Amino acid sequence: MARCSFSTNELGMLARLMRAEAVGEGVFGMQLVGNVVINRVVAKCNEFKNQRTITKVINAKNAFDGTKSKLYKSGATAKERKYALRCIEYWRADPATYALFFYAPGKGKKCKTKFYGPYAGRFKNHCFYRPTSTKKCKI
Repeated sequence: MARCSFSTNELGMLARLMRAEAVGEGVFGMQLVGNVVINRVVAKCNEFKNQRTITKVINAKNAFDGTKSKLYKSGATAKERKYALRCIEYWRADPATYALFFYAPGKGKKCKTKFYGPYAGRFKNHCFYRPTSTKKCKI
């Protein structure tokens, strides 16, 4: 059973965002980004209570820098769609298992200890952050 409902268009949106945000970090890095997006769709936290679809999460104001890139604007490949579908259906992994936020501090720079929540871990260039209460968010 999928973690959330989705349309064909939303599957493509998620795949394109995963590529735009983390293509240099391989399949695992892109899926971590997808994990965060789906966590936001299913989260019951106040800041995400009105974002119940992949479209709303991705298009939320100032949510993802990747939406402004050429990588996001071009079509997703079949493989990228497969990776996105994994995230929608079941895929989760640390450090993004419960993460709702991520950012890339820059090469050689440390992650902040807090960024919209406690630090959950790092993968390559991205730092991931979980909510203060994962029980409250029901991720």
